[in-house]
Amino acid sequence: MYKVFFNDRKIFLTDDFIRTFQLRNGLFYKFQDTEELKDLLEFYRLLNKIDHLYIFHPDLDELRDAFSSCFKNILAAGGLIRNKSGQYLFIRRRSKWDLPKGKLDKGESFEQAALREVGEECGIGSLMILYRLMSTYHSYLLDNEPVLKKTLWFEMLYSGNKEGVPQKAEDITEIRWFNPEDLSVVINDTYPSILDVLKYAKLIDM
Repeated sequence: MYKVFFNDRKIFLTDDFIRTFQLRNGLFYKFQDTEELKDLLEFYRLLNKIDHLYIFHPDLDELRDAFSSCFKNILAAGGLIRNKSGQYLFIRRRSKWDLPKGKLDKGESFEQAALREVGEECGIGSLMILYRLMSTYHSYLLDNEPVLKKTLWFEMLYSGNKEGVPQKAEDITEIRWFNPEDLSVVINDTYPSILDVLKYAKLIDM
């Protein structure tokens, strides 16, 4: 199953209709063709009271490709940064706690983009990628064009001693290091996709 954040709501792509239908509530659709799917997505954009859309097809790869073709696709990368003391870095952006991330430049790998974006947004170097975490997906309108952004996340180790400098041009107003036991401050004021990253990294259990 694939999850796509659709503004404040979610779309799920699944190949297991029966189990999904038994366990979930929302709008269900069996994929037929791409043009019909485009119409459905535009319709769902207007249905503010329905939080979840489930799209079913027995071939999940085919469904994913058809879904992606309905959007302009953007690739991005970001980091969950841990320092030598075991603290984790978060940024304050547009009144929410977030993790540093950004779009890939032409010719960049996900790893290169993640390191560059963390360095630019947080003003720190001495970063090393430890391992790949997960991907999150977002859909939104950009100049009235539907966009699907895939962000690949990495856990990183910061071996320097700087606190960091927020990149104000990217609407970042604060950088703060949190002990794992103090993450409730972040959990209560962040995005669902960031919670997914923290769950995957086993920093929270929700």
